[in-house]
Amino acid sequence: MRTSGDRNMDTSNRDASPANRVIVRYRLRFLDRRAPAWVGVIGVASILAIWQMASSFGFVSEADLPGPASIFQAAVSMVQNGSLLLNVEASLIRIVAGYFIGAISGILIGLWFGFSRITERVGMPIANALYPIPKLAIIPLLILWIGAGEMPKILVVAAEVFFPVLFNTYSGVRNTDPLLIRAAASFGAQPLTLIRQVILPASLPTIFAGLRIGAGLSLLVLVAAEMIGAQHGIGAMILTYSSLMQTPNLMVGVILLSILGLAITRGLGQIERWLLPWKE
Repeated sequence: MRTSGDRNMDTSNRDASPANRVIVRYRLRFLDRRAPAWVGVIGVASILAIWQMASSFGFVSEADLPGPASIFQAAVSMVQNGSLLLNVEASLIRIVAGYFIGAISGILIGLWFGFSRITERVGMPIANALYPIPKLAIIPLLILWIGAGEMPKILVVAAEVFFPVLFNTYSGVRNTDPLLIRAAASFGAQPLTLIRQVILPASLPTIFAGLRIGAGLSLLVLVAAEMIGAQHGIGAMILTYSSLMQTPNLMVGVILLSILGLAITRGLGQIERWLLPWKE
């Protein structure tokens, strides 16, 4: 007589058969995120080739949208006269300093709000009230309080990064699975151990999502702040060449912003993969 255990074993053997594994892989193929690196290279090269051909054959006016060759020539000229490196250096200093200040303070205060019910009740309404204020609107106040110079631009970038990081950190802490916390506590984990080994690792994916959002917003507000009141920087460079109708030079600044945003996103992705190897 066949028992239920024998029937379960037969079912598991059928499920583990090679044909069934092939079927399962076929059904789950849409979840496969692997792709060779050359796919991205071919995609970018194709876009550049189509862009250049459209410009060369007159489908797009060089005055409105210069081709990659013209933009490259403009970039070489700007490197030779030193203006490009000067503007890039100014923007890098501002965005690195502002992003670091905003990200660190957002993570620390987000953790504080997440762990303490009192500070959450006091601080979250204030954060929700301040978040919708356009950060560029506080530049005149910052200039009035601390004077003109680099600090107003750095602090505006920091403020733009601060809020998404704060909210995502708070959300990550508050949404940590309580079963994980209770399980660790039942095995004798102390509060600091719970924070370091359970809550923080569970919150890191949400924190990194906030860091990526803050990276994009920081570039937007940096360019606007430099257009408003800066002599050097990528934003000031774009505004200057726009007024002079030098479209290739203007496009150099736009492409630099794209490269800078891509570099920040890739860097955050590498750090996330290093800290969260289980996500791979």
